[in-house]
Amino acid sequence: MRTIKKVVSIVIILFTLSLNAQEKAFKVEVIGKGAPVLLFPGFTCTGEVWNDVVSELSKTNECHIFTFAGFGGVPAIEKPWLPKIKEGLERYISKNSLGKATLIGHSLGGSLALWLATEDQYNFNKIIVLDALPSIGALMMPDFKSENVVYDNPYNKQMIEMNAENFEKQAVRFATGMSLNKEKHDQIKTWILEADRETYVYGYTDLMKLDLREDIAKIKAPVFILGATHPFGEENAKRTYTDQYKNLSNYNIVYVKDSAHFIMYDQPEYLVETIKSEL
Repeated sequence: MRTIKKVVSIVIILFTLSLNAQEKAFKVEVIGKGAPVLLFPGFTCTGEVWNDVVSELSKTNECHIFTFAGFGGVPAIEKPWLPKIKEGLERYISKNSLGKATLIGHSLGGSLALWLATEDQYNFNKIIVLDALPSIGALMMPDFKSENVVYDNPYNKQMIEMNAENFEKQAVRFATGMSLNKEKHDQIKTWILEADRETYVYGYTDLMKLDLREDIAKIKAPVFILGATHPFGEENAKRTYTDQYKNLSNYNIVYVKDSAHFIMYDQPEYLVETIKSEL
């Protein structure tokens, strides 16, 4: 009897620890009333990246705005980071009966939205993705294979050990290239600098490893995609998106002129009106 009680106690403790870990995957703020919309930010960004969108959308919709662990002051979690974020989102969706919500995601957030939509248990209203692909790794690596992407590699080691001065210089370069709106460069840079370094390095490895090109064939919800055209031009963007999304059956792509990666900063009014129209 004592042994059974001990086993039960251990199970309860492990379950409690598991629940506590599950609650740390993100911070979420809920604003507005109406049909639910879940807004996922891009890598290193906080939910504030959606401020202009939420300002309008919350008038007619219940907006769930996420900031993921390791970013914007939200405490980091252990790796594998990205699978744990997805698992946390699944629990949140289940707990709050959001299986019919609309998902809106930018970059990493768009990939997460697509990943969630491949699961059978959901009947999402629509998936809206901003400058996001099913496989970032395939875009960046020739002969890409997910199993070849590992945490222990020279680039990651260099990034972990990089001093603050060089890391800030890199953050400035990244921020400058990701938005045509110069007034937003400092904000993008700040988010990068505020990110937990291990999350920044190993979390991006998780994203590089993710390959949804085959799995998107399972998505039943309609998908609306906004693709940035800067800096490589619309024709290059079309080739990339057509190739990566070829297994998705129900989708529409619009290419946004005069916009780099942060469409919400380069074309804010257009984005808000487009999302409202899609909803």
